[in-house]
Amino acid sequence: MTEAAKIAERYIDLWNETDAQSRKKLIASAWTEDATYVDPMMKGQGHSEIDALIGAVHQRFPGFSFVLAGAVEGHNDRVRFSWTLGAPDAGPIAHGTDFGFVAADGRLKSVTGFLDQPKA
Repeated sequence: MTEAAKIAERYIDLWNETDAQSRKKLIASAWTEDATYVDPMMKGQGHSEIDALIGAVHQRFPGFSFVLAGAVEGHNDRVRFSWTLGAPDAGPIAHGTDFGFVAADGRLKSVTGFLDQPKA
């Protein structure tokens, strides 16, 4: 598995984590302290704001989860991957592609998300 794939899997795991304390630990291990996240619907800076964004997604879509879609690509300090969001036994309600900048220690410095097919 490539480093880019590990970064993307860790990212998806933390978006799927519903336990707030576990999610905070995952965020600390996956994101730099001053990390930023932005997509067409929301943005946040730092661990607490990113955690709040993820928590809001869980409130709006309880029981839904993110899944990596397709190959993860990475080069230099960049990573790109696509994902879907959906409920078990149902088709995805959203598809997206995220682009990340990675720090030297392998944690994300920033992620810019694009919604390829929002339905929700």
